[in-house]
Amino acid sequence: MIARRRAPGKLPIMTPSAPQGFNDALERWNERFSQPGYLFGLEPNAFLVKQSERLRPRSRVLCVADGEGRNSTWLAAQGHEVTAFDLSPVAVQKARALAAERGLSIDYHVAGTDTWDWAAEQYDAVAAIFIQFAPPAQRPALFAGMWRALKPGGLLLIQGYAPKQLEYGTGGPGRLDHLYTADLLRELLPQAQWLELAEHEAVLAEGSGHRGRSALIDAVARKA
Repeated sequence: MIARRRAPGKLPIMTPSAPQGFNDALERWNERFSQPGYLFGLEPNAFLVKQSERLRPRSRVLCVADGEGRNSTWLAAQGHEVTAFDLSPVAVQKARALAAERGLSIDYHVAGTDTWDWAAEQYDAVAAIFIQFAPPAQRPALFAGMWRALKPGGLLLIQGYAPKQLEYGTGGPGRLDHLYTADLLRELLPQAQWLELAEHEAVLAEGSGHRGRSALIDAVARKA
């Protein structure tokens, strides 16, 4: 494995009533993922399932900050060639166990987004589902890396929390500067062809981590 693939990754879910710092991400996520069961459940993210219809058979897919493997294992079960990484070794161990239980082969790594080797034109799709841990100063490099990793014609699939999520406190970083808007995503990826870019509300039931009415943004960008 390339030595650069080691760094801080996702940060804890917080609500406005319980603000926390972001300096101890590894410890916090290891603690959360060490609890019994699966923090975000075993079912794949509904947005990812819907958008996967855009993928060609046997696509090569990268799952960013994949956690305990609910999304990567589902994609692999659909016949895709999946690479996934997460900061937390506890999460990756659980993801590997889940893949083994389901008889799936997935290329898992323990790594964070700011030092992952975003090699150019490697993937048909990159899935970035609720990865709003990155400080605003790091966000341009993160999005540039995900975009660089896509092959021409590849898809970047993003679901995140929108600013109104602060009113609900049902998941997410609990900090306005970590939330997404359509204008922010357009600014980060001015070269993208947007196939979908919309803010909406929905009731999530993704384990105990994402549960209740939520303000979301769905985005699908194609690389020319």
